[in-house]
Amino acid sequence: MPSFDIVSEVDAVELRNAVDNSKRELDTRFDFRGKEFSVEYKDLVVTLASESDFQCKQMVDILRGQLSKRNVDPKAMELDDKIVHTGKTFAQKVKFKQGIETDTARKLVKMIKDSKIKVQAQIQGDSLRVIGKKRDDLQAVMALVRNADMDQAFQFNNFRD
Repeated sequence: MPSFDIVSEVDAVELRNAVDNSKRELDTRFDFRGKEFSVEYKDLVVTLASESDFQCKQMVDILRGQLSKRNVDPKAMELDDKIVHTGKTFAQKVKFKQGIETDTARKLVKMIKDSKIKVQAQIQGDSLRVIGKKRDDLQAVMALVRNADMDQAFQFNNFRD
């Protein structure tokens, strides 16, 4: 039986490269010259710090642009709701989602079942396995998930025929 897995993963190497490229771009930008700022990456969390909240928002936009250049979907970003002000710096944490949460997985299973495509979807930990008799049905499910607005990036792997 043909099957594939729906996962939500972030390539840590590409994320690190995007963070490093963001640092380089910020070093050369005119509006950041002479200002104190920092971009730190640790365990899928990027901490952006600068002298003003406006600059923090600009840093998020620069990071988002670098992520898209490195083929990391910016939907994986999860920004903190507020920018933390401590002393003379403003800081914002950007977390990256790994895995599919159970609520999102249930929504995906319900959406697949409502589409009346002849496949079976089952939740397996932080991924979703889709099994069907025809390869075309599985490709239809892939298209359905790609077009769904779920606020999360999904990848398809482990395709077996």
